[in-house]
Amino acid sequence: MTLRGYEALQEELKTLKSVTRPAIIQAIAEAREHGDLSENAEYHAAREQQSLTEGRIMELEDKTSRAEVIDPAKFAGDENIKFGATVTVADCDTDEEKIYQIVGELESDISKGLISLSSPLARALIGKTEGDAFELSAPGGTKDYEVVSVEYK
Repeated sequence: MTLRGYEALQEELKTLKSVTRPAIIQAIAEAREHGDLSENAEYHAAREQQSLTEGRIMELEDKTSRAEVIDPAKFAGDENIKFGATVTVADCDTDEEKIYQIVGELESDISKGLISLSSPLARALIGKTEGDAFELSAPGGTKDYEVVSVEYK
C-alpha cells in the first residue's frame, strides 16, 4: 500500500481506540444504570457497536502490521507504469481524460481516482509508458485508451 493509505489506516485505528472505544464504554455504563439489561435496547445496541468496533480494531491492527508500504515518489523518473503511478488516460473515442492512481486494494476508491492494483484497468496499464494505446474489455464492450502521462508523486 502507499504511504498515504497506510497513514489513513493508522489514523482510523487511532480514532477508534482513543475516541470511539471510550464513547462506547461510556454508553454501556449509562445503559446499565437504566436497570434490567435483558430488556434494555440501549445496552444491547451499545454492546453490538462495541463488538463491531473491536472487530474493526483487530482488522486494522492486522492489516497495518502486515502492510508493505511503498513510497511512489521513489519511482520518479521511471517511464513504465507500476504500483503507485498516477496515470492520465484518454478515451480514444471521446478524448475524455481521467486521472487514476494505482494503489493497494485496501485504499482503492474509484470516486477519488484510486484504483486497485488488481482491477482490470490497472492490470491493463501495468508496464505501459506514456503514449501507449491499449484496449480494455468491459461488460459494456471493448474501449480503446491512450496513456497521456505517467507521474509518481
